[in-house]
Amino acid sequence: MPLRMGTTELMIILVIVILFFGIGRIGKIAGELGSGIKAFREGIAPEEKDQ
Repeated sequence: MPLRMGTTELMIILVIVILFFGIGRIGKIAGELGSGIKAFREGIAPEEKDQ
């Protein structure tokens, strides 16, 4: 049975996450995730910057 989530379910999950973590902490986590992805991409293809 596939898991199907509509807009209402996603909004409820978003509200629960915001209440649990708080808006400031979610922003900090998102920033750390973004810088981690950037570092990962740079680590995979460092030769592209040399050219």
